[in-house]
Amino acid sequence: MAFLEFRGIRKRFPGVQALDDVSFDVEAGSCHAVMGENGAGKSTLGKILAGVYQADAGEIRLDGRRIQPATPLEARACGVAMVHQELAFCPNLSVAENLCLGSLPARAGWLDRVRLRERAEAMLREIGAEFDSDLPVGSLSTGQEQLIQIAAAVGTGARVIVMDEPTSSLSVGESERLFQLIGILRARGITLLYVSHRMDEIYRLCNAITVFRDGRHVSTQSSDSVRPDQLIHQMIGRDLEVTEPAHLGKALGEVVLEVRGLSSPGRFRDVSFGLRRGEILGFAGLVGAGRSEVAQALFGLDPAVTGEVVVRGQVLPRGNPQAALAAGMGLLPEDRKRQGLVLTMNCRENTSLAILPRLARLGFLDLGRERGLAAEYIERLQVKTPDMDASIAGLSGGNQQKLALAKWLARECDILIVDEPTRGVDVGAKAEIHRMLDELACQGLALILISSELPEVMGLSRRILVMRGGSVVVDVPRDRFSQAGLMRWMAGAESGAKPVPEIGSV
Repeated sequence: MAFLEFRGIRKRFPGVQALDDVSFDVEAGSCHAVMGENGAGKSTLGKILAGVYQADAGEIRLDGRRIQPATPLEARACGVAMVHQELAFCPNLSVAENLCLGSLPARAGWLDRVRLRERAEAMLREIGAEFDSDLPVGSLSTGQEQLIQIAAAVGTGARVIVMDEPTSSLSVGESERLFQLIGILRARGITLLYVSHRMDEIYRLCNAITVFRDGRHVSTQSSDSVRPDQLIHQMIGRDLEVTEPAHLGKALGEVVLEVRGLSSPGRFRDVSFGLRRGEILGFAGLVGAGRSEVAQALFGLDPAVTGEVVVRGQVLPRGNPQAALAAGMGLLPEDRKRQGLVLTMNCRENTSLAILPRLARLGFLDLGRERGLAAEYIERLQVKTPDMDASIAGLSGGNQQKLALAKWLARECDILIVDEPTRGVDVGAKAEIHRMLDELACQGLALILISSELPEVMGLSRRILVMRGGSVVVDVPRDRFSQAGLMRWMAGAESGAKPVPEIGSV
């Protein structure tokens, strides 16, 4: 008998049938993958199991007993915990307070901070995370926040853990530690429901794979009985063609961006490089290496930065995002929820947010033009939404990411910085975003690509700047790309770095 059983699960949201008669079994102690396109219903199923949502119909049985958790606390009492793709913490509270928020230790009616700290540090040690539990969560990177969420799930003593894109914000080293932890959890008999778009992770970790498409169950099979291309076809209903980016065969234009001695105290130091029209320049590095911080500084979001950012010969004023926008620069940030979108607005409003003056007529927003623009990009990026006026907060993470990118595509920037552009995005949408970035480079845009996925940054970039400890340590040309070599540079296992070219010599 299966340990975890889903029978006829249905869930509908306004305008969307998220799950439609989903049934499959999960064996005890297994790592069971759930795959599908964005909006296929994967995260919705995990949230129903974890008590975040309630199913409209169907039942769940855990170890032969029917469960119907109405809240995450009830799910925890049933032995179920979840690591969410979308992070949800109290940023003003400490790591320790967030980890123990559901069961704060008390003494004589007062918070026992000694026990609080001890419990939190034990939970962090359990997953090999090493940082101060007294730090406010708002000061941490997205990758560190993801580790806290994993520690919280593991620390509940759950028998079933749902992991929804757990490596989407982790570095290579952090992901490796997570994979080791998954092996330990399985050895303890813990069952894992693993939601991911990353094929290499699925085949490395999971012994069974369930595929969803459009809210329906397509198949459940052992991982050694199905090929990756078969999985992709089951998920998207078509074969996926992989071709070399077309922009690599085109000549580069003039230098449009020069960065000279860019530094920010405690974040990065002495970063210098040039960027040409038609080039995609990759940035690689471990979490905390300074890649995202450099991107924010280029866009004028760091008031403490020193050095020069020069666009087409014009030095931009430091710490001034309006100047960056006026110079034709755009930034797709790593954290779409806090920095890339306005979650209280709808899909249409988020798409037009960066070009409102262009859509105005006599000082008033032309709603017809705005709706036309939103419709164009919703169709172009194949965003799954009931309609353009639906709240963006209700979309899946991947569809939110598509609209965060659409905002900058609509602005038609000359220089576009994309930080983790395919985080939490399925294989079909990822291929579409890659094709779009390639198309933009072919049109003469200059792009900076920051990604924790080395195959992604290697596949799209002409060259890669590797950062470590806040510094650029090497500039790697495309003919020297290798995943093993880049990882050695990122981890500091190489010596004798090739000097970064002078501005204008790239």
